[in-house]
Amino acid sequence: MTPHPRLALALAAGPLLLLAACGGGADGAPADVAGGSGHVKITITDDGCSAEPATVPAGAATFDVVNEGATAVTEAELVNSGGRIVGERENLTPGLTGTFSLQLEAGDYTVQCPNAATESSAFTVSGAAPASTEDPLFAAATRGYQDYVKAQVADLVTATGAFAAAVEAGDVERAKALYGPARTPYERVEPVAESFGDLDPRIDARVADVADPATWTGFHRLEQALWVTGSTEGMAPVAQQLVADVAELNTLVQTTTYQPADLANGASALLDEVASSKVTGEEEAYSHVDLLDFGANVEGSREAFDLLTPALQVTDPDLVTTISARFDDVTTALAPFRQGEGYVLYTQLTQDQVRDLASAVDALAEPLSQVSGKVVGAANA
Repeated sequence: MTPHPRLALALAAGPLLLLAACGGGADGAPADVAGGSGHVKITITDDGCSAEPATVPAGAATFDVVNEGATAVTEAELVNSGGRIVGERENLTPGLTGTFSLQLEAGDYTVQCPNAATESSAFTVSGAAPASTEDPLFAAATRGYQDYVKAQVADLVTATGAFAAAVEAGDVERAKALYGPARTPYERVEPVAESFGDLDPRIDARVADVADPATWTGFHRLEQALWVTGSTEGMAPVAQQLVADVAELNTLVQTTTYQPADLANGASALLDEVASSKVTGEEEAYSHVDLLDFGANVEGSREAFDLLTPALQVTDPDLVTTISARFDDVTTALAPFRQGEGYVLYTQLTQDQVRDLASAVDALAEPLSQVSGKVVGAANA
């Protein structure tokens, strides 16, 4: 779950986390879409967010998102007429920029900035995208990712059912033991869940993310009950709602398809999740199993990247080599904290160890952020 603005980018890792929230090239400039129709600038302020231009032709485009001093708003989303988030940049504190690239279909969209005074503005895509032939390498990547998401969500359904059953039975220790295994598949495919409007907040919100704590539901509500109060009293309805929400997610992913840029944007979004809440210890504030989420985010990010690798190998093999090596570096940095099937508690880490993990994530996030532009450009060629 992307953190509430009050929580974003805090704690010991400090400035090492900032680059992980930024998309763009090595010089800080936005990554270009080869063969694309150009750039759209989205400016975030506390008053709202707007796109310039607000109308573009169908086809490839890169969105350059900049936070111009907004303290209440840290993200911008492009939402289609069906209510699905098709692209976003999160965790942009004042002065930070980020990018995402997409192959846009004609239609009416909105640019949304949660927590702004005016949260939504219109965005239109007109005409038809230029004719292109589907690259079989990209087609294989998107099919592979669709299968991966379905498998992870199927695991989520099973694990959440077992976890919820323990909560309903009042078995606190068993529920604690099953909490982490239920979180893992969700964290691997979190950007997909986030694309479905309010489904992710119902499943994964933290208390600071909700306006009224009385309406708080999902994993973290149950986490608080288990680790803070040590009781499941009154939690049966929350557990039942979690099972229902996960089942809804499972239904949605059965018919969801992806474009190559979704894989690239999702891989970067998962690294943003690591930087903004996992490596800072904010995600699992009561159980402190943040490194379990960290590992799952990295695994999901790498899966998306690995599926794109055959196509990227054709256009930019050097970038593939760099990103693969840096994924290995992150895995190596995390390995010493393995403990059984999981990891040590976040509270056992020293500040130096947190900084080392943040540095490894930061070094990976920058080259990984270049992939979406290259993917959209190649797919549009």
